Amino acid sequence: MRIAALSLAALVTALSSPIVAQQSKLDFTLLNRTGVVIQELYVSPDEADDWEEDVLGRDVLKHNESVDITFSRSEKSCDWDLMIKDEDGDEIEWDSLDLCAASHITLLYQNNKPTAIIK
Repeated sequence: MRIAALSLAALVTALSSPIVAQQSKLDFTLLNRTGVVIQELYVSPDEADDWEEDVLGRDVLKHNESVDITFSRSEKSCDWDLMIKDEDGDEIEWDSLDLCAASHITLLYQNNKPTAIIK
């Protein structure tokens, strides 16, 4: 299990509106190029033992769609894990993403291998 230092619901919020004026160094835009519809999206610090809550809530993220992910300004960890559940309930994980170096992340899933392009 992953034990998160802060409630993920308060820590990470998926926004479809413009980014708030006080951005965190961890905020990024996520582009879905996995070929699947993302039903659920989880982001947790690399050292955490729990995925916490789905940051998409009731929304879904279709292939070629993007969403802005924002963090609490107090969060300092740079390495984060990301997990999605697709429309079939299958889970796909990306480990140790350096969000301090990212403003845009493109998720790919080809040949049963998750990869990410970080800009």
